Amino acid sequence: MVGLKEELLKSIWHAFTALDLDRSGKVSKSQLKASGGRPAGGVLSHNLCTVLNVPHDPVALEEHFRDDDEGPVSNQGYMPYLNKFILEKVQGNFDKVEFNRMCWTLCAKKNLSKSPLLISDEDAFKVWVIFNFLSEDKYPLIIVPEEIEYLLKKITEAMGAGWQQEQFDHYKVALNTSREGLSAWELIELIGSGQFSKGMDRQTVSMAISEVFNELILDVLKQGYMLKKGHKRKNWMERWFVLKPNIISYYVSEDLKEKKGDIILDGNCCVEALPDKDGKKCLFLIKCLDKTFEISASDKKKKQEWIQAIQSTVSLLRAGSAPPHKEARQKRKELRQKLQAEQEELERQMRELQAANENKQKELETVRKQLEAAAARAAEEEKKRLQTQLELQDRFSLELEREKMVRQKMEEQVAQKSSELEQYLQRVRELEEMYKQLQEALEDEKQARQDEETVRKLQARLLEEETAKRAELEKWHLQQQQTIQMTEAEKQELENQRMMKEQALQVAMEQLKQLELERKEALEQYEEVKKKLETAAKNTKSWKDKVAHHEGLIRLIEPGSKNPHLITNWGPAAFTEAELEERQRSWKGKKATST
Repeated sequence: MVGLKEELLKSIWHAFTALDLDRSGKVSKSQLKASGGRPAGGVLSHNLCTVLNVPHDPVALEEHFRDDDEGPVSNQGYMPYLNKFILEKVQGNFDKVEFNRMCWTLCAKKNLSKSPLLISDEDAFKVWVIFNFLSEDKYPLIIVPEEIEYLLKKITEAMGAGWQQEQFDHYKVALNTSREGLSAWELIELIGSGQFSKGMDRQTVSMAISEVFNELILDVLKQGYMLKKGHKRKNWMERWFVLKPNIISYYVSEDLKEKKGDIILDGNCCVEALPDKDGKKCLFLIKCLDKTFEISASDKKKKQEWIQAIQSTVSLLRAGSAPPHKEARQKRKELRQKLQAEQEELERQMRELQAANENKQKELETVRKQLEAAAARAAEEEKKRLQTQLELQDRFSLELEREKMVRQKMEEQVAQKSSELEQYLQRVRELEEMYKQLQEALEDEKQARQDEETVRKLQARLLEEETAKRAELEKWHLQQQQTIQMTEAEKQELENQRMMKEQALQVAMEQLKQLELERKEALEQYEEVKKKLETAAKNTKSWKDKVAHHEGLIRLIEPGSKNPHLITNWGPAAFTEAELEERQRSWKGKKATST
């Protein structure tokens, strides 16, 4: 309903702005309300209620436009009434063409150009309605160059002519330099002037405008003559078919005066081609929920075009999308808004850059002035420095001359003193040489005495060491003889012990072999006894089973072991514990005897 309200407001805006103004520049109250003396063309409010099928409320109208001290009613005062009492009650069950024609009647006479046009008043009306559809949603209403190009292209294509892009580019450049777009009356004058339809007659231009009007305003997606098969008589009749976004209407002829029926389209409908039959060609079928329609096109091309158009319409209904021309208009509008937003952002950035550039220019100018002032101060200081340098050079020149004279005198004195010093140094060197020779002689004598003393001390120390070593060697010799005697006795004793241990070991080995043989014999005896016990156990078990089977459960008394058995790593021992202790005592006695 928001889109419908915007479309209605555009046409009403044209009618409202065309009303007569009073001396204060505002619309007279008598032209807005339903009073007795309404002007030619009808009162605006009354006519709107009539064509929009809205109940008219004279009391609410009179209350809203009550006289007050502010005088006649203004645009701002009429719009609240229009929204509250008329537009909010619109249900969509009205004739859009009749509504637009009423608004056109109120505004055309005052605004339409008096110069002769190549289009009729009816074509001008259609162009005016198309303008309201394509214009921007801001007032005063204008159509931007992009939409003008779109409309002129559609009209040119409908006429079957070629589009002159270069010609429109020149026109667009001239238009952009003066304004943002055209008003409705300027658009009618542009199309009526024939500037973009040269070489075309009035009838061709009129048919092209009507075709574009049917597509954009009446939502006619396709129209044309085809044959339809009747549901009752089954006869074929020629009908004029008009395809809209949710309906296919068929009429007796293309003047649309006598309607024969409608085919309601929804997402469940489908269309499919049929083979030729009953002498009819180019057949296709439209299936709806309640009915099925057989249609015959004039040729295969028309048949394919109608099938594709109906399939596209059903697909849009399933997707819940708007008609192609409305969706395309919305996309163009969104693209323009996006470009406008980008342009505004670019302009904002340019303004920021320009402001930043101006600030930088000011800063550079300030820096330049500071540099100029600094350069002037530096030049002045350089001038003072050069003057001071010249004065210092003159002073240094005089002092340098005096220094040269003083240095010359000093050099003469130095030369004389140098000669005397050289003679003195020569005498000192001779004395130093004599002193060195005396020092060397004294050092030689002192070294000779030290060497003699060292040799004497060394001889005395050697004699003492030789005496000590001789005494130590004699002591070691005595100790060695004693050690040899003791070692011989211990060796004899150890040899006797070793012989005794070897004999004891041989005896133990023989006893171990004897024990091993006895153990093997015991194991063999144990295996034989074990086998006998297993045989006896099996026989006893079978006997017990037989007795238990025949006489019931019987508990047998069996003999137990007299002595506890010994268990070894190889199994049950072959000897009792008493026998093993006796053998152990015998072995210990033999061992004690051998030792």
